[in-house]
Amino acid sequence: MKAVVMAAGEGTRMGPLTKTRPKPLLPVAGTTLLENVMDQCVDAVDGFVLVVGHQSEMVEERVGDTYRGLPVDYAVQDEQLGTAHAVEQAEPYVDERFLLLNADVVVDDSLVAALAESEGYAVAVREVPDPSNYGVVSLDGDRVTGIVEKPAEPPSSLANLGAYAFEPAVFDYVAATEKSERGEYEITESIARALADGVAITAVEYEGEWLDVGRPWELLNANEHLLADLDHHVEGVVEDGATVHGPVVVENGARVRAGAYVEGPAVIQSGADVGPNCYVRGSTVVGEDVRVGNAVEVKNSILMTDAAVGHLSYVGDSILGESVNFGASTTVANLRHDDANVRMQVKGDMIDTGRRKLGVVVGDASKTGINTSLNAGVRLDPESTTTLGETVTRDKVVDRE
Repeated sequence: MKAVVMAAGEGTRMGPLTKTRPKPLLPVAGTTLLENVMDQCVDAVDGFVLVVGHQSEMVEERVGDTYRGLPVDYAVQDEQLGTAHAVEQAEPYVDERFLLLNADVVVDDSLVAALAESEGYAVAVREVPDPSNYGVVSLDGDRVTGIVEKPAEPPSSLANLGAYAFEPAVFDYVAATEKSERGEYEITESIARALADGVAITAVEYEGEWLDVGRPWELLNANEHLLADLDHHVEGVVEDGATVHGPVVVENGARVRAGAYVEGPAVIQSGADVGPNCYVRGSTVVGEDVRVGNAVEVKNSILMTDAAVGHLSYVGDSILGESVNFGASTTVANLRHDDANVRMQVKGDMIDTGRRKLGVVVGDASKTGINTSLNAGVRLDPESTTTLGETVTRDKVVDRE
């Protein structure tokens, strides 16, 4: 059995982070979204087919021809025309029953195991309070009798989780699928065609964590969830006078200097240099070759490769892209004075993030001047800059025309 993982999307709602990398390679809990999904599969499959598209070369460079000893094939989806279209691209690489998963959804490995252990066709479902925002599945016992996308009047409370097990014959139904009103080839229509042809499809009910990572703050949610079960181990250098408390990973090649206090769950990745005299607390990932310096506090954040927060700064509930540099005394606000949820702009709309605490999302290679203040919910495009003492209350968009 192979796992077909859909990893072709551009992820425009994750901007500015996806302006410089494909969405599946966004970091989470010390790995990437894509590799996290693949890790859930390694005990259940004997190979992978990654359906890639946007910036596919970066995915291929990251994953390679094998993953944890299992072969990896790449199917290219030049245009993102829907799930059924993505599955169609994988057909040349699949001649057996296979799993179909999304690269940007965080689930427990129990879901993958349940799908793999089922027989024939299977669809993962779970009960949700408002199924109208999902594909909704109707059942007779554990057999699927119908599936409909985002209905105004849902026939059940069971949401389609977008995780499946298919027999190779599904490619015939995929080939017959027509474009939906959204202009996409929907796998739900392929399933409906199979049902109409009398194919038995089993519902696999799942009660574990299910996180659809589509917007920046949802990456923080996923990071928090995955770090909750972190196993403590230290391979790097922790100097005398440094404190490591709770579940903390200090990778080989990382250094925690005297006076630093690291409170888990936290991951300090290879090449990172933390301290002296700083405070890092959960759920935080200090990425490869990141610098966290004197009198800096970092809380519940993701700092990507080569980022630097060197002096007298606070970073809370935030995501800093690669090679971001925060000037001395850069301060992130992560809480509104009125105690309301933080709002963030996504594709032109201001969205309630559902988070009372949320800081900033900063694109790669951005730099702040000393004494910069960044308001809660602000996004900075890659290569943004601020002047000394600047107060940033609106997104910074870099014009590259």
